[in-house]
Amino acid sequence: MRTVWILLVWAVVLGCSGDADNSSKIGADAEVDSTIYLADPTIIHHEGNYYLYGTVARDADQGFLVYTSSDMRTWSEPQGAKKGYALRKEDVYGDKGFWAPQVFLYQDKFYLAYTANEQIAIAESDSPLGPFTQAKKDSLAAPTKQIDPFVFIDDDGKKYLYHVRLTEGNRLFVAEMADDFSAIKPETLQECITADEPWENTAGAEWPVAEGPSVLKHNKLYYFIYSANDFRNPDYAVGFAVGESPYGPWKKYKGNPIISRATIGESGTGHGDIFQDDRGNLHYVFHTHYSKSSVGPRKSAVVPARFTPVQTDQDTMDVLTVDEEHFYYLKLGTHLGQRE
Repeated sequence: MRTVWILLVWAVVLGCSGDADNSSKIGADAEVDSTIYLADPTIIHHEGNYYLYGTVARDADQGFLVYTSSDMRTWSEPQGAKKGYALRKEDVYGDKGFWAPQVFLYQDKFYLAYTANEQIAIAESDSPLGPFTQAKKDSLAAPTKQIDPFVFIDDDGKKYLYHVRLTEGNRLFVAEMADDFSAIKPETLQECITADEPWENTAGAEWPVAEGPSVLKHNKLYYFIYSANDFRNPDYAVGFAVGESPYGPWKKYKGNPIISRATIGESGTGHGDIFQDDRGNLHYVFHTHYSKSSVGPRKSAVVPARFTPVQTDQDTMDVLTVDEEHFYYLKLGTHLGQRE
């Protein structure tokens, strides 16, 4: 298996997690079913509704669709302000490869951080439905390719950009941001996580992949959720690390991965986002492969998550766990999300 993956996958630059899916291998049923085909998904909850965004599986070169739901089980057709799209490429930086969006609310304005042309940009809107636009159509300055943004705002108001830099592998970095989200402060840039554990590189690839960051704060600790392995690898999986500051140092959980094909029963489980529902319960939205034999189009799914106290060698810490028995796919219409 290792040899096969090196030959078939690692021949190209790896880990561009929003890469357009290969839909040619799937049956016609995918065109008429109710499954939502988004990779790298993210969900926000605002004023009684949930908003779902992600890399558009069949055409990632146009922008980002947005789906809505009042209960996370029944989802609308795309509701974005521009024919279903919350963001269209004509309004922002980039003309191809719109990957890995993150949407967040700050001071009554919605922001959408995203990848295009293998660079990171941030657009804004007065509505979660968009249209998200940029007054200046530009990306965040960087000396290298960078993808998979996640903006975290700490309790003291400082803003941080967690992201991937493509340098000797997909490596996860953090830097403090300017207050208007227009740039990072280069002097604060630090590497956070590299894929150097066996579960993070099951193919033994020369270009190791750690990507898809999502960060939350709990009991004064920072939990850094990430995915590892190339997204085409069925062993694509999710783990987390814990730090005492936004910069770490990050200690990887010994029980990683917490989401994988071993726990969920589906191939290619990863690259999502942690979010709260209207009751304050945690969930993780992510994608899986189309099937055990085909990567794409990738399918959006949700699994409940929670913090569970666990006794360690020194003391008790809260471990992020998921309820794999209640994992379900996101679907349109009146269909209840469920395993397939």
